[in-house]
Amino acid sequence: MKEIYDVVVVGGGPAGATAANDLARQGHHVLLLDRAGRIKPCGGAIPPRAIQDFDIPDHLLVAKARSARMIAPSGTQVDIPIEGGFVGLVDREVFDEWLRERAAASGATRTDGKFTSVGIDTDGVRTVSFVAGEDGGKRTVRTRTVIGADGARSAVAQQTVPGANDTKYVFAYHEIVKAPEVKPQGYDGTRCDVFYQGHLSPDFYGWVFPHGDTLSIGTGSADKGFSLRHATTSLRTAVGLHAQTVRREGAPLPMKPLKCWDNGRDVVLAGDAAGVVAPSSGEGIYYAMEGGRLNPRKPQQVRHILEEDFHMRQGLRAHQALIHVGIEGEFLHVLVAAHRHKTLATLVARVPEVLHDAEYPEDATMGAHEPLTRSSEQTGITCRQVGMDGIRCQAATFHRVVDTFT
Repeated sequence: MKEIYDVVVVGGGPAGATAANDLARQGHHVLLLDRAGRIKPCGGAIPPRAIQDFDIPDHLLVAKARSARMIAPSGTQVDIPIEGGFVGLVDREVFDEWLRERAAASGATRTDGKFTSVGIDTDGVRTVSFVAGEDGGKRTVRTRTVIGADGARSAVAQQTVPGANDTKYVFAYHEIVKAPEVKPQGYDGTRCDVFYQGHLSPDFYGWVFPHGDTLSIGTGSADKGFSLRHATTSLRTAVGLHAQTVRREGAPLPMKPLKCWDNGRDVVLAGDAAGVVAPSSGEGIYYAMEGGRLNPRKPQQVRHILEEDFHMRQGLRAHQALIHVGIEGEFLHVLVAAHRHKTLATLVARVPEVLHDAEYPEDATMGAHEPLTRSSEQTGITCRQVGMDGIRCQAATFHRVVDTFT
């Protein structure tokens, strides 16, 4: 009889590698499929909660940003201390490989290859096909469950999940440059600079993020006619960073989650593949890792629950069943709400937008009962900066928001 994996995880970024690690630690037979040499273009921000929740060692942090500077269209600058002390910055090439190696050490099987298709075998077992990196040969494996963590515009999603193309993207571009030996005026290696200026981006923002010996300088836009490379050159000139360019990278960044994250049976999406990022900042590492951890808690049981009630019309019954198999907390409410009413899937990634007119309770990280649109000088920190600190605002208000929308 052919070997059958419990789970095949397609994509070895933060979402996929976290899912593979957690599943392998639970004793599941896991295959982690990832293409060797892939580097995700990313600013590399790791909020304190991600460091704590996912046991990220300090040696992976190439820099620690202790403040963020927001530059308005008028040129006005506001410096904001980072809640929790600092935001870690990582080199995604090193960080992602460490996550994959951790998954392998936990028992996951790593395979270098390029995903091609999801199918069904003659006996009804799910299959995943790919081109092997070692020899270019075509391979097919059998599995009970598939986790699509293959990034924005996910091929897994396009083949298996309805409405996979119904989302919006910003194209992000950045240049990794060496930190100058002679620092320009105003340079601070412990500060992330964010520019909300039309000549740098008509609909997103430009950034300068410290990475220890290097910096990430870039911008993004959904306007296909806007020159991101020219805007990045302008930004480098404005901040006086003309040091050597190490590499240039670009990638689509989802700005709206998919309405459906699974096929109702044996395929589920995580991370960018599900469109899950903070839309105000584009920060997605914590969302990806938390989604990767949520999806596979009990893969066979979750699949059974989805099969029993594909549209989750009986929300309470699904809620109780998921608690029974060990999924709980804020993300349980996301999963149940998302399947009970598909549009609620946006909650997990659109917390800053959904909460834009909400108020925080007295113990929240914001100023007590301050509207989120007020300035940082009035509130101490605004929801626009929460993206720099993962989803800290979510825990304080999540149950109230779900109640409001359901």
